[in-house]
This record gives sequence, structure tokens and C-alpha cells, in this order.
Amino acid sequence: MSISDSQGQSKLKKIFGFLFPVILMFLLLYFAFRNTDFNEVLKIIKHISVFWLFVFIVIWFLSHVFRAYRWKVLIHSVKPDTSLINLLGATFVGYTVNLVVPRLGELYRPLFLGRWEDISRSSMIGTIIVERVIDVLVLGISVLISVVIYPGNLLEEFEWLKTTIVLGFAGIFAIIFFLILLVKLKHKFYDVILKLVGKFSKGLAAKLTRIFDLLTEGFSTLKTPKDFALTMILSVVIMLLYASTSYFAFYMMRMNEIQEVTFAMAWIVMSISAFGIIIPTPGSIGSYHLITISVLTVLFGFDNDISSAFAIVTHLVNSVMFVVVTVILSTIINKRQIRNGMPTTNFLSAFKMKEIKE
Repeated sequence: MSISDSQGQSKLKKIFGFLFPVILMFLLLYFAFRNTDFNEVLKIIKHISVFWLFVFIVIWFLSHVFRAYRWKVLIHSVKPDTSLINLLGATFVGYTVNLVVPRLGELYRPLFLGRWEDISRSSMIGTIIVERVIDVLVLGISVLISVVIYPGNLLEEFEWLKTTIVLGFAGIFAIIFFLILLVKLKHKFYDVILKLVGKFSKGLAAKLTRIFDLLTEGFSTLKTPKDFALTMILSVVIMLLYASTSYFAFYMMRMNEIQEVTFAMAWIVMSISAFGIIIPTPGSIGSYHLITISVLTVLFGFDNDISSAFAIVTHLVNSVMFVVVTVILSTIINKRQIRNGMPTTNFLSAFKMKEIKE
């Protein structure tokens, strides 16, 4: 294969990698809103409760404060005095980037925090991998709770959910087992895996070495049972706050005037709609809407218009607040950094490798 052919294939992959999430987004948006009367949706949105909107935003913000604090616990062994506002700012930066390019925010978070705190970028990436493993585990447990508390047969209502749960937990336990081997038997495990892979590709073996190092660095931050216990407690609190935003969103949309709403309903909406956030579309647009509308209409009997309004408003408020809070926090943090003679960063300078402490 010639160099030009290789470059052409690389360009095609990049184009496909950009277009696929966008095409998927529009496809899911079509299925989400194909039966929606947008005139009725606008009427519903015009009459939302401003008071409950305010409560929704407060609880939403609090959930991310706890998420930032959990990250502080995870990196305590790397830098105990990490600023909570820096952690919070980096967390919001990640969410804002994900609105445009799915998953890229997970790379921006450690870049910003590493710059603001002058700490190793690679160790921060490791903690984010740890965080994601914990999130998936907690989400799986949340879905199982939903199966138990739903009065009907949730797995029959959503046939894809059973397969997702089985495959998800199988994947989680496989990852946990792999990570235990990686941390406990690091050198032996490295030798076996890397020798096998190295026979086929030295480049791939080098990449795996880098990934293994990141994973080891990430999980080595949980040095004591106390750290692990606190991380899991905070994870539960975060899920309760997420469910609370769904609960108050019912009141914000005045859905309590249509039928009785409960925290159990909110928990189910939160846990299942989370799969819409996992699907890699820009800002979870389309995927979140489709799953959320399906949950509200199929499980709880709300009509399509109020369910569509719920999905549109909750997603829009989340997206707007991510951008607004990111701008406010990054401005405050950078100004404070300048006053203290510390480095600042933005979305362009964050990727300049020479500016990042490895």
C-alpha cells in the first residue's frame, strides 16, 4: 500500500468518525419526535414552573459539585490539596466539550486540571478511567433497582434492557478482574500480555504499555479501603441527586397535575435515560430524547407531547447550564491563576504538549 493510499484511508476514517455521530443524531431525533405536535410542545414549555426550574438547576449543580468532590477523593494521593473549584471547573469543561464532540471532554478534563494544578496529566487520565468504571458499575446497579421497583415487568417493556444488563455486568466484572490482575501482578501481567502482542505488533505493544500505565496510576490512587468506601458513598449520593433532578423536572413540567409522580418514577427515568447519554451522539442529542420519551410514554403512560417537552427542556437546560457555568468558572479560575502567578489555560492552549507537566 502506498503512502498516498494510507493517507486517503486515514482521511476517510476521520470523515466517517465525524459524520457517523451526526447522522446517528439526526436519525434518532427523527424517531424521537416523528409523532410529536410541536405546537402543543411549545404551549407546554411556555407554562413550566419557574420555581421548580430553579430547584432543578440547584440540585443539578449540586450533583456536579459532589462529582468534583469525588474526583478530589480519587486524586487525593496524587495531590491532597487540589482546589475543589479547579476540579469543578475542569469537570464542566469536559461536559461542555462533549456537547460538540462525544467523549473528547474526557481528555480535556485532565488537560485543564493538570494545567491549573500543575500535576501529571497521565495520572489524571487514569483517575478518569477509574471514575468511568465506577460510573458504569453504579449505573448497572441503578438499573437493577429500577427493575425491582417498577410495578410491572420492566424487562418485557424494554427487551433490549435485559441483554444490556447481562452484557454490561459481564463487561464490568471482566474489567474489574483485568484491573485486579493488572494492579496486583503488574510486572508478570505486563510481560505475558506485551510479549504476546509484541510478536504481532511492537507499536500496539507500546500503546498497550501506555494504557496499562494509565490504568495502574488511576487505580493506585485508591490506596485505602476508606478511600474506596468514600468514593462509593459519593457515587450513591450523585445518583440520588441525578434522580432528584428527574423528580423535580416532573414538577417543573407540571406533570404532577396530570398524574401522581413519585421518586421511584424519577429513579427509573434517570437510570434508563442514562443509556441515551452513553450513546455517542453530540451532546447526547437524539439518543437522550428517544429513550426518555420512550420511558415516559411506555412505562408511565404520559402522552407523547408532554414527554417530548420533558426531554427537550431537561436536555436544553443541562446543555445551556454546562456552557454558562463553564464560561463563568474558567474565567474565575484563570483570573485567580493570574493573580497567584500560576499558569492559565483555554481550549487551545490545553493541547500544547510543552505546556503540560507529564
